[in-house]
Amino acid sequence: MECVHRGLLALLLLFGLQAAQTSAARAAEPPTMAAVAVDTPPVVDGVVVGDPVWDAVPAADGFTQTRPYAGAAATERTEVRIAFSGDTLFVSVVCFDREPSGIIVSDSRRDASLSETDSFQVILDTFHDHQNGFVFGTNPAGLEYDGQVVRGGSGVFGGLGGNNRFSGGTAAGFNLNWDGAWHVATKSGDFGWSAELAIPFRTLRYPPGSDQVWGINFQRNIRRRNENAFWAPLEHNQSLDRLTDAGTLTGVVPPPQRNLKLVPYVLGQARRPSTASSDTDTEADAGLDVKYSVTRSLTLDATINTDFAQVEVDEQQVNLDRFNLFFPEKRPFFLENSGQFAIGAGTAASRAAGQIDLFFSRRIGLGDDGELIPIDYGLRLSGRAGRTNVGLLNMQTQATGTAPENSYGVARFSRELPNRSNVGVLFVQREGQGALAEADDRNRTYAVDGQWGIGEYHTINAFVATTDTPGLEGHDHALNVSYSLSSPKWRATARHIEADVNFNPEVGFLSRTAFRNPSLFALRTIRPKNLWGLHELRPHATWAAVYDWDGFRESQYIHLDNHWEWRNGYEVHTGINLTYEALKEPFEIAPGVVVPPGAYEHEEVQLVFMTNQGAPYSFNTRATVGGFYGGDRLSLDSTLRARWGEALSSELSWNYNNVDLPFGDFEVNLGRLRVSYSITTRILAQALIQYNDRSDTISTNLRFGWQRDANTGLFVVYNEIDEFGMRQFYDRADRSVIVKYSYLFDVFR
Repeated sequence: MECVHRGLLALLLLFGLQAAQTSAARAAEPPTMAAVAVDTPPVVDGVVVGDPVWDAVPAADGFTQTRPYAGAAATERTEVRIAFSGDTLFVSVVCFDREPSGIIVSDSRRDASLSETDSFQVILDTFHDHQNGFVFGTNPAGLEYDGQVVRGGSGVFGGLGGNNRFSGGTAAGFNLNWDGAWHVATKSGDFGWSAELAIPFRTLRYPPGSDQVWGINFQRNIRRRNENAFWAPLEHNQSLDRLTDAGTLTGVVPPPQRNLKLVPYVLGQARRPSTASSDTDTEADAGLDVKYSVTRSLTLDATINTDFAQVEVDEQQVNLDRFNLFFPEKRPFFLENSGQFAIGAGTAASRAAGQIDLFFSRRIGLGDDGELIPIDYGLRLSGRAGRTNVGLLNMQTQATGTAPENSYGVARFSRELPNRSNVGVLFVQREGQGALAEADDRNRTYAVDGQWGIGEYHTINAFVATTDTPGLEGHDHALNVSYSLSSPKWRATARHIEADVNFNPEVGFLSRTAFRNPSLFALRTIRPKNLWGLHELRPHATWAAVYDWDGFRESQYIHLDNHWEWRNGYEVHTGINLTYEALKEPFEIAPGVVVPPGAYEHEEVQLVFMTNQGAPYSFNTRATVGGFYGGDRLSLDSTLRARWGEALSSELSWNYNNVDLPFGDFEVNLGRLRVSYSITTRILAQALIQYNDRSDTISTNLRFGWQRDANTGLFVVYNEIDEFGMRQFYDRADRSVIVKYSYLFDVFR
């Protein structure tokens, strides 16, 4: 096995040397365009062709593909114009199309994926720091799509436009959960389709001064051709959040920032518990959110009696390991600007993985089992002071049962440096308060982190952290050091993560405790010119191991795979996994089935198949067959999607595990049905029904939303949990109905 480790390390060094030799600068400078001031703003109705306001504004065109034919000119002409008035930035686009009947529109829900539809996106680097930006996008149905790019984004692996929100182990990326106040209108015709975006300056953050220079880029997708094209050319492995290669926007003269928004809400709830003897409980509540611009680039958010009743419930997961599951944050207050607070490393993608998030906002107001803990109030100051990112957070929760009230504080500062580099510090504290709190009921986390961009393709990330918990003194550090390469042909990562035995971030997330986790990853991208209709081949290898603090090897994972992607959108992944798990203590993997201590070394075959996800009907499945804890396992995870126009879409998924062990056999089924109907781009009805035979439950979450600006409006939510395997014949399902209404008062509008 040692020769495998050395071989993978040698490959990484070879990849790095080759990429360093081939990372020559591009011959052409990024393009430049100018914004035009207008005395009479355009009417935002989607009509651009023939509009006299837009006719007077010069157009940016000349888009270049990254796929399917990297470096080739876009197959259709695209014209983008930018204008501004005293309070609003306007972006117009004309997506000419010689076959307008072939335009694909897959969804119209706010923030729905733009990767499976014809679409247009713009990214604005308002501080021109090549690391942070705002993204706005739409499709021919007028979908509203927006988000934040933080600390350089990811820059690779498919790009923006999907539904990937911030998750664990990330300090840079794309935050789709940011919702700004803006609007868009579209128009389709025999020319193709066009759109007008009206973005109030108060929705953005920008530095002081007039006549500013911003970074900017545009992306157009032509879905029937699987074509992605950009105004500022990018390498084929890069995406819109690659701000270091964005173009330049000049001539913008934003107004002084005056921004005060008040968002009150009222809520009514009725719940009938599952036991027949319980009466129906009713309650009413109210709260307030406030947003105030302290400066052009610093925003103060306040929340009083916070409630997140409108948020969709968690998707259930199957846990066949002995480590913690990660459930992502979904609550809007915590997700906005969340990237400024994030320091993390690792992923729970394989069994031999360690994951650390030094600040995990789900620890505030949510118990370990998902129970709600009332939040009295919260304050957050976030944004920029010069070239320093600032994030300050204070939250206060109520006492529940025997648990005391808690005060949470987070302070995060990071300094932007040239070429995707930065350095920062983090402080996190939880302190128990009130009569129920014990003496010294507190926990603190301290961290220093940094990122160093080397040339165009190389990046080094690191953090060092320690915790302060009474009774757990010493051996309380954690660290992460990683090197990553992202060139057009090669992608590679070498990483080491570790957490000492007393490292205890109570307001963070640890997948394991007391571990050391080295890992290596290497991937080669090959784009054949003419081979069986293939678009791309991605052979790759992964090695990861986890050791406890005494050097005992707990887990090891070797993954050898190749992704076969065709130009018609079909994909096949063919992989082999070599797994190793060693247990010092037994654990219960299923009711009545206990895995005894011992070492378990196995092989398994993995096959992934997916059809064109942009088609009206699509299917994907992952099958894993092989050894598992001394026995065998068959795992199938399949999803069938169907859509009818841009209004109605559905998704049926099923996760099936058949496990045959020497000490017991069991099956696990987890089904999920999601149906969404968009009455308009802002009126949505959605159902999420989940079946879990491990807990013998069927849960139903029905939501109706009539959204206004910035995720406000009317929400009606129905929840039902039927524990049919556990209840008595005279019991019933637990049911609740919630009605919530919030309204945005823009004081300076």
